[in-house]
Amino acid sequence: MIAGTPVLDLDDVASLEAADAGGTLRSAASGGALVRATAAALAEDALTRLRELRPRSLVLVSGSGRAARAAGLLVAALGDRTSMPLVSATSIPPWVGPLDVVLVAGDDAGDPRLAEAVDFAVRRGAEVVVAAPDEGPLRAAAAGRATMLPPRVRVLDHNRLLRYLAVGMAVLAAVDPNRTGPMLPELNSLADLLDAEALRDGPQHEAFHNPAKTLATRMQQRKRMVLAGDSPAAAILATHGAEVLLAAAGQITTAVTLAEAVAAHGSLLQAAGVAAPGFDPLFHDEELDGPAPVEQVRLFVFSSDTDQSAARRRLAVFGSDAGLVDAELVNLDAETGAAESELALAPGQPAPGARGELEQLAVLALRLEMAAAYLRLLGARPASTPSSYDGGHY
Repeated sequence: MIAGTPVLDLDDVASLEAADAGGTLRSAASGGALVRATAAALAEDALTRLRELRPRSLVLVSGSGRAARAAGLLVAALGDRTSMPLVSATSIPPWVGPLDVVLVAGDDAGDPRLAEAVDFAVRRGAEVVVAAPDEGPLRAAAAGRATMLPPRVRVLDHNRLLRYLAVGMAVLAAVDPNRTGPMLPELNSLADLLDAEALRDGPQHEAFHNPAKTLATRMQQRKRMVLAGDSPAAAILATHGAEVLLAAAGQITTAVTLAEAVAAHGSLLQAAGVAAPGFDPLFHDEELDGPAPVEQVRLFVFSSDTDQSAARRRLAVFGSDAGLVDAELVNLDAETGAAESELALAPGQPAPGARGELEQLAVLALRLEMAAAYLRLLGARPASTPSSYDGGHY
């Protein structure tokens, strides 16, 4: 038996399916379905009212959690490249008027802040899109005066990031088709890419060829973890990962930027402790040698940069710590990159720039959510209450 081997074998498909009574793997793998549902709404002309608009600004009003992080991802990845200000807010700014488009997104149709935002924006004459359940106070506030995009695919709360990201990209492409549109992925192609990642991360594939299982195994081997991003958008993904790990698996971790992780190098070493004489993590086997004499910290750095050399150079600071801080870069592997290159470009569309970043972050988000689902199934930190979601097996 190797060190860190969980009680539940991740390569035992039958055991995984039996343990996943609440459908957590299926929920985590539904990112492609969430994006495709938004594409279906577009095909039904849900955003027709936005096509001829050239607004002064696009205001993203979000509730807490996944909607706010999706707005943050859009602003971090595209905020300096749009032809209009892209504003992320928790309430309607006082200057909003008929020249603006407002996207209100959230999980809770009874959130009074979201209902007030819809009502205020409509009364000020702004064009309003609501990505939330079509019920309760939000339905009353919209009352035929706003475009409603209710959820069409049922998933667990912590797996909704990709829905809000897809809605945000759809609205942005509708109001800024000439400048921002070419930088955004076509939603059906993005859904295909996410489905390919979900298939690669499925329980039928062994951990050696399964990025999500590999990531889950690496995370399961450490109680002390730090998630970091090498860019503003990747740092938001790290924050999302920390929330998903807590919600899905009860795993307590923290999220920072890569610069903050490097700056805290000394503090991480002190928290890990001083290496015992003769301890070498490369040759230490917990089954033969007993528990490691140090509290090792594992740092996962998420990156969507096509050139990984800069991030690897910054991680080199952790390379001479006697294994106290184990740092690794998490990005798309060669197989995923090949799938990404197959996405069709529209005629005259430039090569992916920020578009590639959003695609990579979306795939990494799904991989993180799948890894969190596997960690839940490992049973290290089971949920104290049963899940309200039962979407069936994977």
